[in-house]
Amino acid sequence: MATRPKVLVRETIAEAGVELLRSKFDVDVDLDSPLNEIIGGYDALIVRSATKVTADVIERGERLKVIGRAGVGVDNVDVDAATRQGVVVANAPESNVVSAAEHTIGLLVALARNIPQAHNALVAGRWERAKWGGVELADKVLGVLGFGRIGRQVARRALGLQMKVIAYDPFVGPDRFRELGVESASFDDVLARSDFLTLHLPLNDETRGAVDAEAIAKMRDGVRIVNAARGDLVVDDDLVAALESGKVAGAAIDVFVEEPYSGPLLGAPNIIVTPHLAASTEEAQDRAGVIVAEQVVAALEGGLVSNAVNIPTVGADDLEVLGPYIPLAAKLGRFAMELAGNEIGKLTVEVYGELAEHDTRLLTVAALNGAFQGHTDQPVNYVNAPVVAADRGIEVVEEKRRSSRDFTNLVAITAGNARVAGTTIGNDDRLWLVSALGFELEMELAPRLVLLRYQDVPGVIGRVGTLFGEAGVNIANMAVSRNREGESALMALSIDAPAAPDLVARLREGVDEAHVIQ
Repeated sequence: MATRPKVLVRETIAEAGVELLRSKFDVDVDLDSPLNEIIGGYDALIVRSATKVTADVIERGERLKVIGRAGVGVDNVDVDAATRQGVVVANAPESNVVSAAEHTIGLLVALARNIPQAHNALVAGRWERAKWGGVELADKVLGVLGFGRIGRQVARRALGLQMKVIAYDPFVGPDRFRELGVESASFDDVLARSDFLTLHLPLNDETRGAVDAEAIAKMRDGVRIVNAARGDLVVDDDLVAALESGKVAGAAIDVFVEEPYSGPLLGAPNIIVTPHLAASTEEAQDRAGVIVAEQVVAALEGGLVSNAVNIPTVGADDLEVLGPYIPLAAKLGRFAMELAGNEIGKLTVEVYGELAEHDTRLLTVAALNGAFQGHTDQPVNYVNAPVVAADRGIEVVEEKRRSSRDFTNLVAITAGNARVAGTTIGNDDRLWLVSALGFELEMELAPRLVLLRYQDVPGVIGRVGTLFGEAGVNIANMAVSRNREGESALMALSIDAPAAPDLVARLREGVDEAHVIQ
């Protein structure tokens, strides 16, 4: 009789999750034994946030097939090491959505009606009805920055409170806004029109410090701000100054740059603070345990691991051919999405040449990873990429053709109306951009690229070079393409240093279209 797989539960999870595992496998709940000494005897490992699953632990897990993280993040798991060893890493990204949305609404109501301040005053013996009267939420404009899973749940609840909801998220298709009765707006428009503002943006280089003095200056006087997403989205000192001046009438904060937190926000006027409680409900914790147990069952039984955050090993023959094109597809996906802006309803992955004879799903997920990188509130992986895209109202299409006119192998990505294509060059498989925005190019894909579309008239190239020279930014490579003399032309540049905002603004003067991707 075959030996049943063994599962190690390293941290406490919902009993329902443990019972599900026990109905199918041999399960040990061991919170204390040295993990690196016992892991070799198990096929699956389940942790929460406290256990550090290092490369050494994974290497010692000779039987290990899956690591389940009962929660959202996987920062405590060496995902790269797991991927190299062919171990699936799965989490429970949906477990805290309802709890986080409800906590946001709770902060919104508390902020509007000054509930914590009134409570504290009464407990301290002060009857202050006039001081803590508050405002109604009905008919007020709620601005939602970030319209992912939690942002949409917040919007649903706010609409039930008869608020008017407007939202910003360039990586969500228009159908998702319309089906909820939410107006899609630009970032600055949401800032300018909102009576209440709630933050649900993913944290990346573009969103870090998004709510700073400049952003606050664009808001209505007396705006109220809720942040139960990520502390780094807000510049604390700028928010404190705005609260002290009265520009911001109140703020409710659940997340901080450093936790535990003891900084200046605690002394600001008209502020409500909670110690990162958004996901801290019994239901969310129980849900995480059950979801991760289901993922482990799927992995051990050969089913669909819908919450896998890494790419398991693929056939050696496929990987040998596809390998150099995986980073190419990721870069092209990011490039196409940046060029598309808000016009995103469909993402198409075209594969030409010998590549088309192989399993190209890895190229599709690589393109989606690049396109959505840092722009979603959940990991995108080879299993859930189509689901994540569909959830955001974006159709994903794969097309294969056995030959290409000019190249042995070619990958093309179209996001909205923006199409880019590339290939690899040389023995070292350099990533090469061969077309963008309808123009043919020959240029190596670099970490920092600038695309300028302009009327083909004398002096443009010299002006652009002068602007970069004055800014002290070196141009590493340049390629120029045009359709017909005197009509539209495209200039592509790779640069050695980041382009500052003032340089970007000057580049946009006198051209039809400018994109800076860095």
